Amino acid sequence: MTMVAYDNLAAHLWNARINFASDTIKLAICTSSYTPARATHDYFDDITNQLANGNGYTTGGATLASKTLTLTAANSWGTSRANSTAYVLGDVYRPATGNGFLYECITAGTSNASIPTFTTVVGDDFTDGTAVFSCRGSAVLQVDSADVSWASSTISTARTFVLYKDTGTASTSPLIAYDQLGADASATTNTTLTYQVQALGYILIFIN
Repeated sequence: MTMVAYDNLAAHLWNARINFASDTIKLAICTSSYTPARATHDYFDDITNQLANGNGYTTGGATLASKTLTLTAANSWGTSRANSTAYVLGDVYRPATGNGFLYECITAGTSNASIPTFTTVVGDDFTDGTAVFSCRGSAVLQVDSADVSWASSTISTARTFVLYKDTGTASTSPLIAYDQLGADASATTNTTLTYQVQALGYILIFIN
């Protein structure tokens, strides 16, 4: 499952506040005391309870390396729908016989034993067995980078990882997405804590 995008990401992109390829993009770590407000948090000054500076962590987080953006047309997407298969929130598939659209799981469940009727209206939902999918678009942009590591660190309270563009000023540094773990991640004394980027990247941006 990819990260959860902040709702204001679309506005940041439309207003050209983020250029993923050339901007300084960072991954910061917060404790469990930070509660992401997906609908309202828009800049880094909304972030609270970041890990303290020291013990291998630098305030503001680590800068992403080897960033990539990969655009894939719907019919070339690698995951085809399968019958009687469990899907979780955020899974994306295309019909086995491509129809030019991609579909994202918005309610987890198990697909039907036969092919459903796919909507081709972007934004419309449909049921597939006990799962619900939404038509997202005709292509997808995958946002990725190398895994992010904090070497020689002693960290025991890493709960939420926040992806953002660093302008040098918190109030103008746009938030991109977050990943809130189910429990604290840790690195024992002077070891390396690594955030492993998901196979699909940080986030998927669908193109209509």
